[in-house]
Amino acid sequence: MKTQTKILIFSTSIFLSYILIFSGFIYYSISDYTYTDFYKRLEIRAITMAKIELESHKSVEMVKEIRQDFLEKLPNESIVVLELNKDTIIKTGLNVPKSFIEEIKLNERAFYHNESIFHSGIKYITKGKEYLVIVSAKNEYSIKLVKYLRNLLIVALGFSVLILGFLVYVFSRRIMRPIKKMVSEIKIISTENLNFRLVEPKNNDELKVLAAAFNDMLNRLETSFETQKNFISNASHELNTPLTSIIGEAEVVLSKERTVNDYINSLNTILESAGKLNKKTKALLFLAQTGYNGKIQQVNGLRMDELVIDVKTTVEKIYPEAQIHLNFDLLPDNPDTLKVKGNEQLLHLAISNVVMNACKYSDFKKVDLAVLVINQQVIVRVRDEGIGIPKEEIQYIYDPFFRASNTSEYGGYGIGLPLTRNVMKIHNGIIVVNSDQNKGTTIELRLPVENI
Repeated sequence: MKTQTKILIFSTSIFLSYILIFSGFIYYSISDYTYTDFYKRLEIRAITMAKIELESHKSVEMVKEIRQDFLEKLPNESIVVLELNKDTIIKTGLNVPKSFIEEIKLNERAFYHNESIFHSGIKYITKGKEYLVIVSAKNEYSIKLVKYLRNLLIVALGFSVLILGFLVYVFSRRIMRPIKKMVSEIKIISTENLNFRLVEPKNNDELKVLAAAFNDMLNRLETSFETQKNFISNASHELNTPLTSIIGEAEVVLSKERTVNDYINSLNTILESAGKLNKKTKALLFLAQTGYNGKIQQVNGLRMDELVIDVKTTVEKIYPEAQIHLNFDLLPDNPDTLKVKGNEQLLHLAISNVVMNACKYSDFKKVDLAVLVINQQVIVRVRDEGIGIPKEEIQYIYDPFFRASNTSEYGGYGIGLPLTRNVMKIHNGIIVVNSDQNKGTTIELRLPVENI
């Protein structure tokens, strides 16, 4: 069901319920008032007739004049005056229940109606005797008035529903118009025009927030698509280069007969290219395996200072010329705060990547490796004085196979930092990079302290 239809039905239902309750209250109140008023009129007539029939001659004449002047005759009017005794109800022959007579005796007044005939009775005492005075008449005026009121309310209710339905329909169309416009704009967005953005309404705060949120999502999607495009482009280039070398070398060798040494040299070249291709493929596979999926296997409590020492030893074996300076000046007094919960192999790999990059891109100058704890986070800080990263290229450093423009003289595949970031993510950690070109780079790996 369309939202516009829901608004129409919901609003009309609420209004209809309110009008029904309000109309019912008016109908009941006016009906009750007319019946009560008619009973009072009958009671006045009963008192008047009692005075005429039972009081002195002088009073009777005066009351007769009042009755003739002010009391018109009612439809089917009947007046009965009887002396009250045990057989009164039998003698009267009135079509009234016994309870009505008993209530008059008890309360000196009572009211009763049978369909359209209304009865009012009083007990009148004069000259030491008790009398029963009952006046009955057809309440045509009240019946007509109530019927007219009922018809009027039904007609008014029908018109009100129609008018309200029309107003709600117009209002809902006006409310839904910007949403429909937004939906039509969204429908034209595809992978071919991800740069398209929704127009943010100026006079509707909620839709403005919605459009801004959608545009922000488009920004992320566009960035993600661009990243994927760059990844495919870079991966194709990186994988194609050794393949081209292998194919080219093989074609050259097979173009004519060669000496044994030529074959050996060509096979060594092919083997070297195949080895590079194998390394890149394994790097890609490992990057995919550490893709962030929120799951960590083989989780243990690790002392980061011990892990950093192990990383230093490993890197120095790979790069004997590396100058790694361990800085433990900022270690906390409580060694338990150096513990994190994670996978030792993955964290070792992440820190090693950062430290090896620092050594490599600083031409093996001194690299400062420190461990500290701030705000329940264990921070591994790696600082070098190398070539740095151009400011405009920092946003791409996590793209697989991306290499900064000033790294052409250094080997590498552009896998290390994306891999490190994935490892940090699956450990609920973050990586912070600050770099100045030709001045150096500082990278912090921040991990939450294990809850003890």
